[in-house]
Amino acid sequence: MAKTAKLVADIGLLIYPGCQLAAIYGLTDLFRIAGEWSGDDPRAIRVSHWKADDDQVTCIWDSHPGANHRLTHVIAPPSIIMPEHMPPAPRAASWLLDQHSAGATLCSVCAGAFVLAETGLMDGRRATTHWAFAQQLAARFPKVQLADEHMVIDEGDIMTAGGILAWADLGLTLVDRLLGPATMLATARFLLTEPPRNSQRPFAQFLPRLDHNDDAIRKCQHYIHSHATTMQGVTDLPAAAGMTGRTFLRRFSAATGFTPVEYLQQVRIAKAREALERTLTPVDRIAWEVGYSDPAAFRRIFQKLTGRPPAAYRQQFGIAGK
Repeated sequence: MAKTAKLVADIGLLIYPGCQLAAIYGLTDLFRIAGEWSGDDPRAIRVSHWKADDDQVTCIWDSHPGANHRLTHVIAPPSIIMPEHMPPAPRAASWLLDQHSAGATLCSVCAGAFVLAETGLMDGRRATTHWAFAQQLAARFPKVQLADEHMVIDEGDIMTAGGILAWADLGLTLVDRLLGPATMLATARFLLTEPPRNSQRPFAQFLPRLDHNDDAIRKCQHYIHSHATTMQGVTDLPAAAGMTGRTFLRRFSAATGFTPVEYLQQVRIAKAREALERTLTPVDRIAWEVGYSDPAAFRRIFQKLTGRPPAAYRQQFGIAGK
């Protein structure tokens, strides 16, 4: 006679306006599959769907209906609406606060961080979101300690995950916590996916900020983009902009979010990434072509900004010859 699986967690998935339903159903399936791979002493994760509207948050589906809920985790999934168009969700935020007060760990994926941040619980806490939305999250919720290079950040009672498909990374991280590493690895193998990833940096693109109001700095940015491969440094830029070095550094950093040296590095490494992805040009040659006369220095900077050595980056993302 088959044993009845022991419930080890009660996870609620929050359906808010514009959320990614693929993540809701994907996480539902992932947690069910994990239970099936939990071994001779069967364990299961109860999963329920909670729909938020203007008036209330109600349970609309339950994998183990009947017993009263005491949610151990609540997950705010990604949004299919860009963050600048996401409406406020005060009712969902209030419900999340109630669940947190009752002992639930609150989790978000991608732009779900904007919903979770409305609770105020992320203030002063490290959190991640999709790398492309990081600046918007920082601007809207400046008290959040953004660490968007990470794929998953576990702060104990608050967990955040990065990209739009990072629901799989978060889900597997929770399976590891709740059912153990062996079940997590078995689940990942069955789903033909990798175990939870550590970093978003290999996937993140450099997105220069050019929509600020500092015309002099924007001209310097345009110059860097046009001459990055031949520039000997950035020491001539303050004079060209008609500023002292200190004023130039302050205004450049305020407008772009980078120092001039960091900005030049970002532009060069972006060019190097494209070359590694699309060509079979040797790494040392790419280093020279994007402006680095020292291949070792290029490799150090490349790994610092992308989290991968150039050769490993090409192996993962290169499409030339495939």
